[in-house]
Amino acid sequence: MAFSVTRSSSSFVAPCEPTPRDTLALSIIDRVAGLRHMVRSLHVFKHGRDPAKVIKEALSKVLVQYYPFAGRFVVDPDHGDVRVACTAEGAWFVEATANCSLDDVRYLDLPLMISKDELLPEPSPEFDPINLPLMMQVTEFSCGGFVVGLISVHTIADGLGAAQFMNAIGEVARGLPKPAVDPVWSREVIPNPPKLPPAGPPEFPTFKLQYNTIDVPEAAIKKVKAQYFEHTGQRCSTFDVAIAKLWQARTRAIGLDPAADVHLCFFANARHLMQGALPAEGGFYGNCFYPVAVTARSGVVAASGLLDVVRIIRDAKAGLPGEFAKWAAADFKQDPYELTFTYDSLFVSDWTRLGFLEVDYGWGKPIHVIPFAYFDFMAVGIIGAPPAPQTGTRIMTQCVEKEHMDDFVSEMKSSTAA
Repeated sequence: MAFSVTRSSSSFVAPCEPTPRDTLALSIIDRVAGLRHMVRSLHVFKHGRDPAKVIKEALSKVLVQYYPFAGRFVVDPDHGDVRVACTAEGAWFVEATANCSLDDVRYLDLPLMISKDELLPEPSPEFDPINLPLMMQVTEFSCGGFVVGLISVHTIADGLGAAQFMNAIGEVARGLPKPAVDPVWSREVIPNPPKLPPAGPPEFPTFKLQYNTIDVPEAAIKKVKAQYFEHTGQRCSTFDVAIAKLWQARTRAIGLDPAADVHLCFFANARHLMQGALPAEGGFYGNCFYPVAVTARSGVVAASGLLDVVRIIRDAKAGLPGEFAKWAAADFKQDPYELTFTYDSLFVSDWTRLGFLEVDYGWGKPIHVIPFAYFDFMAVGIIGAPPAPQTGTRIMTQCVEKEHMDDFVSEMKSSTAA
Protein backbone atom coordinates (compact mmCIF):
# COMPACT_ATOMS: atom_id res chain seq x y z
CA MET A 1 0.00 0.00 0.00
CA ALA A 2 1.28 3.45 -0.92
CA PHE A 3 0.88 5.85 1.96
CA SER A 4 -0.08 9.37 0.95
CA VAL A 5 -1.44 12.68 2.21
CA THR A 6 -4.20 14.74 0.62
CA ARG A 7 -4.38 18.46 1.39
CA SER A 8 -8.02 19.52 1.52
CA SER A 9 -7.79 23.25 2.28
CA SER A 10 -5.31 26.02 2.92
CA SER A 11 -5.83 29.60 4.03
CA PHE A 12 -4.51 32.38 6.20
CA VAL A 13 -5.77 32.33 9.78
CA ALA A 14 -6.06 35.89 11.10
CA PRO A 15 -6.52 37.05 14.71
CA CYS A 16 -10.18 36.78 15.69
CA GLU A 17 -10.16 40.29 17.19
CA PRO A 18 -8.58 43.61 16.12
CA THR A 19 -4.85 43.86 16.92
CA PRO A 20 -2.28 46.69 16.84
CA ARG A 21 -0.96 47.60 13.39
CA ASP A 22 2.55 48.60 14.38
CA THR A 23 5.84 47.89 12.70
CA LEU A 24 8.01 46.31 15.38
CA ALA A 25 11.78 46.44 15.63
CA LEU A 26 13.64 43.21 16.25
CA SER A 27 16.55 42.71 18.63
CA ILE A 28 20.16 42.46 17.54
CA ILE A 29 19.98 38.69 18.18
CA ASP A 30 16.76 38.32 16.15
CA ARG A 31 18.52 40.04 13.26
CA VAL A 32 21.51 37.67 13.16
CA ALA A 33 21.78 36.81 9.47
CA GLY A 34 21.95 33.06 10.06
CA LEU A 35 18.56 33.06 11.81
CA ARG A 36 16.62 34.13 8.73
CA HIS A 37 15.65 30.59 7.89
CA MET A 38 12.68 28.27 8.30
CA VAL A 39 12.76 25.71 11.12
CA ARG A 40 10.74 22.61 10.26
CA SER A 41 9.35 20.02 12.66
CA LEU A 42 6.67 17.32 12.94
CA HIS A 43 4.66 16.75 16.13
CA VAL A 44 2.89 13.38 16.37
CA PHE A 45 -0.23 12.96 18.53
CA LYS A 46 -1.90 9.60 19.11
CA HIS A 47 -5.48 10.85 19.58
CA GLY A 48 -7.64 13.75 18.49
CA ARG A 49 -11.20 14.79 17.67
CA ASP A 50 -11.50 17.19 14.74
CA PRO A 51 -7.96 18.41 15.54
CA ALA A 52 -7.62 20.67 12.50
CA LYS A 53 -10.82 22.53 13.38
CA VAL A 54 -9.92 22.82 17.09
CA ILE A 55 -6.34 23.96 16.47
CA LYS A 56 -7.36 26.42 13.76
CA GLU A 57 -9.90 28.10 16.07
CA ALA A 58 -7.39 28.21 18.93
CA LEU A 59 -4.73 29.67 16.65
CA SER A 60 -7.06 32.49 15.64
CA LYS A 61 -7.66 33.33 19.31
CA VAL A 62 -4.00 33.09 20.36
CA LEU A 63 -2.94 35.39 17.50
CA VAL A 64 -4.80 38.21 19.27
CA GLN A 65 -2.03 38.29 21.89
CA TYR A 66 0.74 36.91 19.68
CA TYR A 67 -0.21 39.22 16.82
CA PRO A 68 3.34 39.56 15.40
CA PHE A 69 3.01 35.92 14.24
CA ALA A 70 0.15 37.13 12.01
CA GLY A 71 2.34 39.79 10.41
CA ARG A 72 5.06 39.88 7.77
CA PHE A 73 8.79 40.43 7.78
CA VAL A 74 9.77 43.64 5.97
CA VAL A 75 13.02 45.52 5.44
CA ASP A 76 13.21 48.99 6.95
CA PRO A 77 13.96 51.36 4.04
CA ASP A 78 16.01 53.75 6.20
CA HIS A 79 18.24 51.34 8.11
CA GLY A 80 18.03 48.13 6.09
CA ASP A 81 17.05 46.12 9.18
CA VAL A 82 14.43 43.39 9.14
CA ARG A 83 11.28 44.27 11.11
CA VAL A 84 7.82 42.82 11.67
CA ALA A 85 4.91 44.62 10.06
CA CYS A 86 1.87 43.70 12.15
CA THR A 87 -0.58 43.48 9.26
CA ALA A 88 -2.94 40.89 10.81
CA GLU A 89 -2.89 39.03 7.48
CA GLY A 90 -2.55 35.80 9.40
CA ALA A 91 -0.58 32.58 9.63
CA TRP A 92 -0.72 30.03 6.80
CA PHE A 93 -2.79 26.98 7.80
CA VAL A 94 -3.25 23.74 5.86
CA GLU A 95 -5.70 20.91 6.56
CA ALA A 96 -4.91 17.41 5.29
CA THR A 97 -5.75 13.72 5.69
CA ALA A 98 -3.62 10.59 5.37
CA ASN A 99 -4.84 7.33 3.85
CA CYS A 100 -3.45 5.24 6.69
CA SER A 101 -3.18 4.98 10.46
CA LEU A 102 -0.23 6.16 12.50
CA ASP A 103 0.44 2.53 13.36
CA ASP A 104 0.77 1.76 9.63
CA VAL A 105 3.68 4.24 9.44
CA ARG A 106 5.20 3.30 12.84
CA TYR A 107 4.09 6.60 14.38
CA LEU A 108 6.60 8.32 12.10
CA ASP A 109 9.59 6.70 13.70
CA LEU A 110 12.66 7.14 11.53
CA PRO A 111 13.16 6.43 8.69
CA LEU A 112 9.89 8.09 7.69
CA MET A 113 7.42 6.05 5.66
CA ILE A 114 5.70 9.26 4.53
CA SER A 115 7.81 12.09 3.18
CA LYS A 116 8.15 15.04 5.51
CA ASP A 117 7.29 17.27 2.54
CA GLU A 118 3.76 15.82 2.55
CA LEU A 119 3.30 16.50 6.26
CA LEU A 120 4.77 20.01 6.34
CA PRO A 121 2.68 22.94 5.08
CA GLU A 122 3.09 23.70 1.42
CA PRO A 123 3.16 27.45 0.80
CA SER A 124 1.20 29.09 -1.96
CA PRO A 125 3.32 30.29 -4.92
CA GLU A 126 1.72 33.70 -4.39
CA PHE A 127 3.91 34.54 -1.39
CA ASP A 128 7.50 34.12 -0.24
CA PRO A 129 7.41 31.84 2.83
CA ILE A 130 10.54 33.41 4.32
CA ASN A 131 8.45 36.54 4.98
CA LEU A 132 5.85 34.60 7.01
CA PRO A 133 6.60 34.05 10.69
CA LEU A 134 4.49 30.88 10.84
CA MET A 135 2.97 28.09 8.74
CA MET A 136 1.14 25.03 10.08
CA GLN A 137 -0.39 21.84 8.66
CA VAL A 138 -2.62 19.45 10.59
CA THR A 139 -2.82 16.00 9.01
CA GLU A 140 -5.49 13.65 10.36
CA PHE A 141 -4.88 9.90 10.20
CA SER A 142 -7.50 7.14 9.90
CA CYS A 143 -6.86 6.02 13.50
CA GLY A 144 -7.88 9.39 14.94
CA GLY A 145 -4.32 10.51 15.54
CA PHE A 146 -2.83 13.56 13.88
CA VAL A 147 0.44 15.27 13.01
CA VAL A 148 1.15 18.99 13.30
CA GLY A 149 3.69 20.08 10.70
CA LEU A 150 5.26 23.35 11.83
CA ILE A 151 7.43 25.81 9.92
CA SER A 152 8.51 28.92 11.78
CA VAL A 153 11.10 31.53 10.90
CA HIS A 154 13.78 31.65 13.59
CA THR A 155 13.95 35.45 13.33
CA ILE A 156 10.78 35.94 15.39
CA ALA A 157 11.40 33.38 18.15
CA ASP A 158 13.98 30.98 19.46
CA GLY A 159 13.10 27.38 20.31
CA LEU A 160 11.78 28.25 23.76
CA GLY A 161 9.70 31.07 22.30
CA ALA A 162 8.22 28.94 19.52
CA ALA A 163 7.32 26.22 22.03
CA GLN A 164 5.74 28.85 24.31
CA PHE A 165 3.55 29.92 21.39
CA MET A 166 2.53 26.34 20.58
CA ASN A 167 1.73 25.65 24.24
CA ALA A 168 -0.47 28.76 24.23
CA ILE A 169 -2.44 27.31 21.32
CA GLY A 170 -2.78 24.07 23.27
CA GLU A 171 -4.06 25.88 26.36
CA VAL A 172 -6.75 27.73 24.42
CA ALA A 173 -7.66 24.55 22.53
CA ARG A 174 -8.25 22.90 25.92
CA GLY A 175 -10.69 25.64 26.90
CA LEU A 176 -8.64 28.29 28.70
CA PRO A 177 -9.92 31.78 27.89
CA LYS A 178 -6.37 32.93 27.16
CA PRO A 179 -2.81 31.58 27.48
CA ALA A 180 -1.63 31.02 31.05
CA VAL A 181 1.44 33.23 30.48
CA ASP A 182 1.11 36.62 28.81
CA PRO A 183 3.45 36.97 25.84
CA VAL A 184 6.14 39.63 26.06
CA TRP A 185 7.69 41.34 23.01
CA SER A 186 10.24 43.63 24.76
CA ARG A 187 12.94 43.23 22.10
CA GLU A 188 14.32 46.60 23.17
CA VAL A 189 15.64 45.20 26.47
CA ILE A 190 18.01 42.79 24.73
CA PRO A 191 21.56 44.21 24.87
CA ASN A 192 22.48 46.10 21.73
CA PRO A 193 26.27 46.46 21.61
CA PRO A 194 27.67 48.21 18.54
CA LYS A 195 28.40 45.79 15.73
CA LEU A 196 31.96 45.41 14.57
CA PRO A 197 32.71 46.11 10.91
CA PRO A 198 32.31 42.78 9.12
CA ALA A 199 35.50 41.09 8.00
CA GLY A 200 33.69 40.29 4.78
CA PRO A 201 30.47 38.68 3.60
CA PRO A 202 29.59 35.46 5.44
CA GLU A 203 30.73 32.31 3.70
CA PHE A 204 28.34 29.38 3.35
CA PRO A 205 30.31 26.40 2.03
CA THR A 206 28.50 23.44 0.54
CA PHE A 207 29.14 20.06 2.11
CA LYS A 208 27.60 16.74 1.11
CA LEU A 209 26.54 15.86 4.63
CA GLN A 210 24.87 12.51 5.29
CA TYR A 211 21.93 11.96 7.61
CA ASN A 212 22.13 9.55 10.54
CA THR A 213 20.15 8.86 13.70
CA ILE A 214 21.07 6.74 16.69
CA ASP A 215 19.40 6.08 20.03
CA VAL A 216 21.60 6.00 23.14
CA PRO A 217 20.08 3.86 25.91
CA GLU A 218 19.12 5.62 29.12
CA ALA A 219 21.32 3.20 31.10
CA ALA A 220 24.40 4.22 29.11
CA ILE A 221 23.77 7.91 29.80
CA LYS A 222 23.20 7.26 33.51
CA LYS A 223 26.43 5.25 33.68
CA VAL A 224 28.53 8.16 32.41
CA LYS A 225 26.72 10.66 34.66
CA ALA A 226 27.42 8.45 37.68
CA GLN A 227 31.09 8.06 36.69
CA TYR A 228 31.45 11.80 36.22
CA PHE A 229 30.03 12.48 39.67
CA GLU A 230 32.29 9.82 41.20
CA HIS A 231 35.40 11.33 39.59
CA THR A 232 34.64 15.04 40.01
CA GLY A 233 32.01 15.41 42.73
CA GLN A 234 29.97 17.40 40.21
CA ARG A 235 26.89 16.51 38.21
CA CYS A 236 26.58 16.61 34.43
CA SER A 237 23.49 16.56 32.26
CA THR A 238 22.21 14.18 29.62
CA PHE A 239 22.97 16.94 27.10
CA ASP A 240 26.60 17.11 28.28
CA VAL A 241 27.05 13.37 27.83
CA ALA A 242 25.27 13.21 24.47
CA ILE A 243 27.21 16.03 22.83
CA ALA A 244 30.50 14.79 24.28
CA LYS A 245 29.84 11.40 22.71
CA LEU A 246 28.83 13.02 19.42
CA TRP A 247 31.76 15.45 19.26
CA GLN A 248 34.30 12.75 20.05
CA ALA A 249 32.82 10.26 17.57
CA ARG A 250 32.79 12.86 14.81
CA THR A 251 36.32 14.05 15.60
CA ARG A 252 37.65 10.50 15.44
CA ALA A 253 35.77 9.81 12.20
CA ILE A 254 36.93 12.84 10.21
CA GLY A 255 40.55 12.21 11.16
CA LEU A 256 42.07 15.68 11.15
CA ASP A 257 45.69 16.29 12.07
CA PRO A 258 45.96 15.84 15.86
CA ALA A 259 47.33 19.38 16.17
CA ALA A 260 44.38 20.89 14.28
CA ASP A 261 41.58 22.57 16.20
CA VAL A 262 38.05 21.21 16.23
CA HIS A 263 35.13 23.38 17.29
CA LEU A 264 31.80 22.73 19.01
CA CYS A 265 29.04 25.31 19.30
CA PHE A 266 25.68 25.18 21.03
CA PHE A 267 23.18 27.89 21.85
CA ALA A 268 22.49 28.46 25.53
CA ASN A 269 19.36 30.13 26.87
CA ALA A 270 20.33 33.53 28.32
CA ARG A 271 16.99 34.57 29.87
CA HIS A 272 18.27 33.89 33.41
CA LEU A 273 21.14 36.31 32.74
CA MET A 274 18.70 39.17 32.19
CA GLN A 275 16.95 39.28 35.55
CA GLY A 276 15.34 42.65 36.06
CA ALA A 277 15.13 43.36 32.34
CA LEU A 278 12.77 40.51 31.45
CA PRO A 279 9.65 39.81 33.54
CA ALA A 280 10.20 37.25 36.31
CA GLU A 281 7.02 35.41 35.36
CA GLY A 282 8.35 34.69 31.88
CA GLY A 283 6.57 35.23 28.59
CA PHE A 284 9.43 36.59 26.47
CA TYR A 285 9.44 34.67 23.19
CA GLY A 286 12.15 36.39 21.17
CA ASN A 287 15.64 35.09 20.54
CA CYS A 288 17.55 35.18 23.80
CA PHE A 289 20.50 32.82 23.54
CA TYR A 290 24.27 33.00 23.50
CA PRO A 291 26.56 30.81 21.36
CA VAL A 292 28.79 28.75 23.64
CA ALA A 293 31.92 27.93 21.64
CA VAL A 294 34.30 25.13 22.59
CA THR A 295 37.66 24.63 20.88
CA ALA A 296 40.21 21.87 21.49
CA ARG A 297 42.93 20.01 19.62
CA SER A 298 41.61 17.21 17.46
CA GLY A 299 44.05 14.80 19.03
CA VAL A 300 42.91 15.70 22.54
CA VAL A 301 39.20 15.19 21.79
CA ALA A 302 39.87 11.93 19.93
CA ALA A 303 42.23 10.37 22.48
CA SER A 304 40.66 11.51 25.76
CA GLY A 305 38.28 9.50 27.88
CA LEU A 306 34.65 10.54 27.51
CA LEU A 307 34.63 12.07 31.01
CA ASP A 308 37.42 14.44 29.96
CA VAL A 309 35.41 15.57 26.93
CA VAL A 310 32.40 16.17 29.20
CA ARG A 311 34.64 18.29 31.43
CA ILE A 312 35.83 20.40 28.46
CA ILE A 313 32.21 21.10 27.56
CA ARG A 314 31.16 21.89 31.11
CA ASP A 315 34.08 24.29 31.54
CA ALA A 316 32.85 26.20 28.50
CA LYS A 317 29.28 26.27 29.88
CA ALA A 318 30.54 27.65 33.18
CA GLY A 319 31.89 30.69 31.35
CA LEU A 320 28.48 31.63 29.92
CA PRO A 321 27.54 34.38 32.43
CA GLY A 322 30.88 36.14 32.08
CA GLU A 323 30.98 35.87 28.29
CA PHE A 324 27.41 37.14 27.94
CA ALA A 325 28.15 40.09 30.24
CA LYS A 326 31.25 40.98 28.22
CA TRP A 327 29.25 40.86 24.98
CA ALA A 328 26.48 43.01 26.47
CA ALA A 329 29.12 45.57 27.49
CA ALA A 330 30.67 45.49 24.00
CA ASP A 331 33.84 43.99 25.46
CA PHE A 332 34.74 41.69 22.58
CA LYS A 333 37.05 41.63 19.59
CA GLN A 334 35.01 39.21 17.52
CA ASP A 335 31.21 39.14 17.39
CA PRO A 336 30.20 35.79 18.97
CA TYR A 337 27.05 35.71 16.84
CA GLU A 338 29.02 35.79 13.58
CA LEU A 339 29.54 32.07 13.12
CA THR A 340 32.06 30.33 10.90
CA PHE A 341 30.87 27.31 8.97
CA THR A 342 33.76 24.94 8.37
CA TYR A 343 34.06 21.15 8.33
CA ASP A 344 36.00 21.22 11.60
CA SER A 345 32.99 22.84 13.33
CA LEU A 346 29.97 21.04 14.81
CA PHE A 347 26.76 22.82 15.85
CA VAL A 348 24.44 21.15 18.35
CA SER A 349 20.86 21.91 19.39
CA ASP A 350 18.85 20.40 22.27
CA TRP A 351 15.14 19.90 21.54
CA THR A 352 14.30 18.00 24.72
CA ARG A 353 13.87 21.02 27.01
CA LEU A 354 12.23 23.55 24.73
CA GLY A 355 8.64 22.68 25.69
CA PHE A 356 7.36 21.06 22.47
CA LEU A 357 6.97 17.74 24.30
CA GLU A 358 4.52 19.45 26.70
CA VAL A 359 2.06 20.76 24.09
CA ASP A 360 -1.45 19.37 24.65
CA TYR A 361 -4.44 20.31 22.47
CA GLY A 362 -6.84 18.39 24.68
CA TRP A 363 -6.00 14.76 23.92
CA GLY A 364 -2.57 14.32 25.46
CA LYS A 365 1.02 15.30 24.78
CA PRO A 366 2.86 14.30 21.60
CA ILE A 367 4.41 10.85 21.46
CA HIS A 368 7.07 12.07 19.06
CA VAL A 369 8.64 15.36 17.94
CA ILE A 370 10.87 15.31 14.86
CA PRO A 371 12.97 18.39 14.05
CA PHE A 372 14.47 19.08 10.62
CA ALA A 373 16.97 21.89 11.16
CA TYR A 374 19.52 20.90 8.55
CA PHE A 375 21.63 22.93 6.13
CA ASP A 376 24.27 21.85 3.63
CA PHE A 377 26.74 24.42 4.96
CA MET A 378 26.45 23.50 8.62
CA ALA A 379 27.47 20.23 10.34
CA VAL A 380 24.74 19.73 12.93
CA GLY A 381 23.50 17.39 15.61
CA ILE A 382 20.12 17.56 17.33
CA ILE A 383 19.53 16.01 20.73
CA GLY A 384 15.99 14.68 20.97
CA ALA A 385 13.96 11.77 22.29
CA PRO A 386 12.73 8.57 20.62
CA PRO A 387 8.97 8.05 20.29
CA ALA A 388 7.13 7.27 23.54
CA PRO A 389 7.09 4.89 25.30
CA GLN A 390 10.74 4.34 24.36
CA THR A 391 13.30 5.93 26.66
CA GLY A 392 16.82 7.17 26.15
CA THR A 393 18.28 9.92 24.00
CA ARG A 394 17.98 10.21 20.23
CA ILE A 395 20.87 11.92 18.43
CA MET A 396 19.95 13.08 14.91
CA THR A 397 22.87 14.24 12.81
CA GLN A 398 23.83 15.61 9.46
CA CYS A 399 27.46 16.22 10.22
CA VAL A 400 29.81 14.04 8.15
CA GLU A 401 30.32 13.41 4.46
CA LYS A 402 29.97 9.97 2.91
CA GLU A 403 33.66 9.08 3.19
CA HIS A 404 33.50 9.45 6.97
CA MET A 405 30.04 7.97 7.60
CA ASP A 406 31.02 4.35 8.31
CA ASP A 407 33.64 5.36 10.86
CA PHE A 408 31.23 7.86 12.43
CA VAL A 409 28.44 5.29 12.82
CA SER A 410 30.92 2.79 14.26
CA GLU A 411 32.15 5.31 16.83
CA MET A 412 28.60 6.34 17.78
CA LYS A 413 27.63 2.70 18.31
CA SER A 414 30.69 1.93 20.42
CA SER A 415 30.25 1.57 24.14
CA THR A 416 29.57 4.84 25.95
CA ALA A 417 32.52 4.30 28.25
CA ALA A 418 34.51 6.75 30.29
